[in-house]
Amino acid sequence: MPIYEYDCSDCGRHFEALVFGERQPECPSCSGKNLTQTLSVFAVSSGGKTVATSQPLRPCGTCGDPRGPGACSMN
Repeated sequence: MPIYEYDCSDCGRHFEALVFGERQPECPSCSGKNLTQTLSVFAVSSGGKTVATSQPLRPCGTCGDPRGPGACSMN
C-alpha cells in the first residue's frame, strides 16, 4: 500500500494518495481521474547525514503542512 503523489490535470491540485492494489486514485477536489503521478520528496540517511532529493520541497498535498509531503503523518 504505497503512498503516491499526483497532479490533477482537471483542476491542477497536487495531492497524495494511498493506493490499494489495482484501484485507481481520484482527485479529492474534483473527483477527476486525469492524473499524472509525480516524484515524491523524501530524505535518506547516508553516513549519519540526511540527504534530501533534488526535488524542491512542496507543502503536503493532504494537509498543506509546509514541511512537505508526509509531514502530517510524522506527528
